[in-house]
Amino acid sequence: MKFTIKIASPEKLKTGLLALCVFVDAPLPPASQAVDESCLGKLSGFISSGELSEKAGSVLLLHGLAGVSAERVLLVSLGKSGSFCDKAWRDAFAAVGKALADTPAKEGTVMLEETALPPGRDLTWALRQTGRIIADHAYKFDAPRSKKENGNTKRGARKVTFLLSSEPGSLQKEALFHGQSIAAGMALAKDLANLGANICTPDKLAETALALGKQFKFEVDILKRADMEKLGMGALLSVAQGSNREPRFIVMQYHGHEQGKGDKTHKGSRPRPIVLVGKGITFDSGGISLKPGAEMDEMKYDMSGAASVIGAFQAIALMELPIDVVGLIPATENMPSGDASRPGDVVRSMSGQTIEILNTDAEGRLILCDALTYAERFKPDCVIDIATLTGACVVALGRIPSGLLTTDDALAIELTQNGLDSGDRVWRLPLWEEYQELLKSNFADMANIGGRFGGAITGAAFLSRFTGAYKWAHLDIAGTAWLSGDAKGATGRPLPLLGEFLIGRAKARGH
Repeated sequence: MKFTIKIASPEKLKTGLLALCVFVDAPLPPASQAVDESCLGKLSGFISSGELSEKAGSVLLLHGLAGVSAERVLLVSLGKSGSFCDKAWRDAFAAVGKALADTPAKEGTVMLEETALPPGRDLTWALRQTGRIIADHAYKFDAPRSKKENGNTKRGARKVTFLLSSEPGSLQKEALFHGQSIAAGMALAKDLANLGANICTPDKLAETALALGKQFKFEVDILKRADMEKLGMGALLSVAQGSNREPRFIVMQYHGHEQGKGDKTHKGSRPRPIVLVGKGITFDSGGISLKPGAEMDEMKYDMSGAASVIGAFQAIALMELPIDVVGLIPATENMPSGDASRPGDVVRSMSGQTIEILNTDAEGRLILCDALTYAERFKPDCVIDIATLTGACVVALGRIPSGLLTTDDALAIELTQNGLDSGDRVWRLPLWEEYQELLKSNFADMANIGGRFGGAITGAAFLSRFTGAYKWAHLDIAGTAWLSGDAKGATGRPLPLLGEFLIGRAKARGH
């Protein structure tokens, strides 16, 4: 899907589909008003008669309006003006994205009116969000079916033009491109997560990272079992020992400050990088603590944290952000076998701390803790780990926000705002010292679970024991990384949040 920005009168523009977002209880925005006048008030007539629902995101598709050059006009409800907010605006443009993805028209036009933006939002914000939302709705997973869809009859606009009422500045053009880039990262993350676990193996994740590094010229190293043994990654290897597939530890390093856009005030010194750590369990059977069979197929999504880090690197590279970012992905399966870890085993992590494994299905924290220790060598500005860590987080928060846990208030505030700005929201859970008591073990420095209660918190409390050298935040995406049921598939979250965070960090450095 190709995006362009144009200044034109919408009623005169020849296009397959013209999308207009309007309130159901207020005068039409100026550009929509011009279209209405050209068709002799038919738009306002449909709205006043109740043809367009007041629910934000409702649509009314009109064909062949006299006086309007567009073949189709899509009226999209922004809801009532008195309750207008970010969510209503996003619901409306999500509906636009769905319509563009399903239209027989080969090109579409979207009117972005500054008088119809949520309170406190500007055109730069709107272009980044619409660029991502509309490009994301064009995503289709290329499933390996015996019969492929005929490309000549494929629906969906190939070209989308954003109509503005005034000439855009460089920031607005950049924002649209950033939105597209984040959507491209989401598409890659979804592709990886939607693959079967027999295809998306630790080696597949490593190959994808290597291919990205070659394409965008950033550094990628792949550590194998022998390398991990030398480093003392006993916690990670304890999970890997039950599988016939070899584990991989992926290290990606993007040096944005060296690409001609970096902060020249460093005068040769390397700025401290942001480190992203993604949980890469390519299939989670639970190990000896075997999961129930129902919906176990969805455990192919247990590498969604890893997929989001790989997707983030694609987005960063496309945007050419002038920041340094390191991506760390511990990748393995968690399988039951005669070699698998048992409940009661004690393992030594890379940090030297020992862990009593009480439940082999609490394996994500075991691979992450060694990655968090490895992160120290980069002297990071901050570390964010992304993991489908606990079902307890889904119980606590449902599938709307991701869980956020950190002891750094400033980082929590920053990520929470990034979530609000992107619509990819998080909710902070407490990480008080008292929760550490639940991880006590008679036989090691700590246990890998903390009992029945507060599982999302004790999982993060466990990880926090390996993060004392830097600022750190944990994102539990167990409830947000994929959808079940008829809509089953990866969501690409939390790429919108991460994209907003990284763009913000790049701007904070004066670019």
